Amino acid sequence: MLYKGLRLAARAAPKLALCNATPALRQLPLQFQHVRTYADQVIKVPQMAESISEGTLKQWNKKVGDYVEQDEEIATIETDKIDVAVNAPEAGTIKEFLVNEEDTVTVGQDIVRLELGGAPKEGGAEKPAASESKEAAPKDSAPAPEKAPEPKKETKPAAAPAPTPAKKETPAPKQESTPAKEAPAALGNREERRVKMNRMRLRIAERLKQSQNTAASLTTFNEVDMSALMDFRKQYKDEILKKTGVKLGFMSAFSRACVLAMRDIPAVNASIEGPNGGDTIVYRDYVDISVAVATEKGLVTPVVRNVEAMDLVGIEKSIADMGKKARDGKLTIEDMAGGTFTISNGGVFGSLMGTPIINLPQSAVLGLHAIKERPVAVNGKVEIRPMMYLALTYDHRLLDGREAVQFLVKVKEYIEDPRKMLL
Repeated sequence: MLYKGLRLAARAAPKLALCNATPALRQLPLQFQHVRTYADQVIKVPQMAESISEGTLKQWNKKVGDYVEQDEEIATIETDKIDVAVNAPEAGTIKEFLVNEEDTVTVGQDIVRLELGGAPKEGGAEKPAASESKEAAPKDSAPAPEKAPEPKKETKPAAAPAPTPAKKETPAPKQESTPAKEAPAALGNREERRVKMNRMRLRIAERLKQSQNTAASLTTFNEVDMSALMDFRKQYKDEILKKTGVKLGFMSAFSRACVLAMRDIPAVNASIEGPNGGDTIVYRDYVDISVAVATEKGLVTPVVRNVEAMDLVGIEKSIADMGKKARDGKLTIEDMAGGTFTISNGGVFGSLMGTPIINLPQSAVLGLHAIKERPVAVNGKVEIRPMMYLALTYDHRLLDGREAVQFLVKVKEYIEDPRKMLL
C-alpha cells in the first residue's frame, strides 16, 4: 500500500507544478503568449519581356509599414521601352524595402518583404506614439531654461566691442559689394543642373545613333495640296463621329495612301536582315505602321498592325487608341514590337520641314509637317492653297532614288485626290 501511494503522489507532482506555474506565464509580455500566424513573403522583380532583363526602380509608391491590398501597385520599374508595375501578390503590410530608388534591378531579384495578413489595428499604433510624445515633452522642456540665461550674459559684454569693428567694416563692403552684386543681376541666373538620363532616353539615343551608323540614309521632299483631303474630312467628320465615335484626322488617310503606294513599290515595306550589317532582303505582304508619339519620357513608336486590311475609320481608331495608351504610360512590349514602316507627324508641333530618322530595321520613314497656306499656280492662276511638305527618309542600301521619289509622288497623288483610294 505504501508503494502504491508513493506512485500516485509521483504522478500528481507534475500536474501540481503546472497549475502553480500559470500565474507566472500570465506575467510574460503579450507577444510571447500568442503564436504568430502570419508569414513573410518576398516580392521579386516580375518577368518583363524576352528582350528585357533589367530595369531601374524608379519610385516606391508605398512606404514601410503601409498596408496594401492584393494586386495593389507597390513600385514602378523603368525599362528602356516601358514602365513595369510591381503589384502585391497578396494583402499584407510592407516590412522592408530590399533595394533603393534608382537602383538597377534584374528579373527575379528580391525587392520587398511583405508580411501577409489583415490590416493592422489603428488603436495599437496610436498608443505608443502618444507615449513617446509625452516622454519627449519633458526632455525638450528641461534644456530650454538652461539656454535662456546664457545668451543674456553673452550679449552684454558683446555690446561694448561691437561699435569699433562696425566703423572699420562699413566702408569696405560698401565699395566692394556694390559692383559685385550689380554685375550678376544684369547677367541673370547662371546655375547649372545635371540630370541623369532615364533608361528610355538612353535607349532612344542608342537606337538613333545605331540608325545613323548602319543605314545609308537619304531624304527626298515633296509638297502636297491638302485642299481635297480637308474638304473630304470637313464633309464627313461629323457623320463619322456620330456613328462611330471616332474623330477623323489626316493620319488615317496618309496611312492608307502609303499602303496603296507600297503595292507598286514593295521595297519601302521591306528590310535588310542578317549578320555583318545584313545580307538578306525580307519582303512582307502585311503592313505594320509604327506611329511616332511624343511622351513626357521620350519618343515611342507603338505599332498599328495589318493596316492593309483596315478602312480609314479603323486606322484612325487604332492610331488614337495607341496614342492614348502611350500618353498614359500603359504601352506594353507587344504594342511596340515589330513595325515595317513609320509615320512621324511633326506638324502637330508646328514643324515646317524636317528629316526624320529611320527606325531600324525598317527601310523608310515618312515625315508629315504643318499645313500652311501658300500661293501656288493652279491652271495658270495663282491661288492660296493649304500646303504641306512631305519628307521620306529611306535606306539607300535597299531603295534607289527613283523608287523613293516614285513612292512619295504616289502618296502625294492619293492625298490630293482621295477618290483614287477607292479604285
